Amino acid sequence: MNMTPSQAKALIEQTKPLVEGKDNCDIIFCVPFVDIYAAQEAAKGSNIKIGAENVHFAPKGAYTGEISAEMLVECGVEYVIIGHSERRQYFGETDETVNLRTKAALEAGMKVILCLGEVKEERVNGITNEVVAMQTKLDLLGVTEEQLANVIIAYEPVWAIGTGLTATPEQADETCGVIRDTIAAIYSKEAAEKIVIQYGGSMNAGNAAELLSKENVDGGLIGGASLKAADFATIVNAAQ
Repeated sequence: MNMTPSQAKALIEQTKPLVEGKDNCDIIFCVPFVDIYAAQEAAKGSNIKIGAENVHFAPKGAYTGEISAEMLVECGVEYVIIGHSERRQYFGETDETVNLRTKAALEAGMKVILCLGEVKEERVNGITNEVVAMQTKLDLLGVTEEQLANVIIAYEPVWAIGTGLTATPEQADETCGVIRDTIAAIYSKEAAEKIVIQYGGSMNAGNAAELLSKENVDGGLIGGASLKAADFATIVNAAQ
């Protein structure tokens, strides 16, 4: 929940020249609903794509304050974040509702950035691998291998969100590897090799290069560091 439409526009205009020509990676700004139009206008003609931060699972109905996949598609939105740790932590989202949202978005033709990750107690008690494997299975229940081509998975340990704490590159690589192995078990080895798995837990300009150098870390879901054009461009350069 950052930036008004005019502020979002200014940030994208600052960022565009810094990431121009960086076409070996996808650059996606997922913005609050009210910023979508301004962000799209600012990003026109650039390599920056615009996404939303959430979507509801119903096509319409008595869900005051919610936004459907059809609404987003008609606004020209291509990507949507689903199951972000803050949505799970503060707004009661469960693996069941994340799964419903994921299927609704995919059926509407959108690309999903699906977030999952363990809380601190689960990490401390040594059950991270079991937790993220189960989340992967539950969140993708009923998603076909063909639909999976439009899914990006973002591993974001809940204990690293907004705390300044970051998983070590080794921890990030290991856990992203568990997610990839789970995808291979559910779908196929080919699907596991193709899927993009991001790390999203306080990745910033200082640690991005090392995190992104790991075999199973294909990208980043960037939080606070995306609000400063220069910092975000440094991360894009590392991904490039």
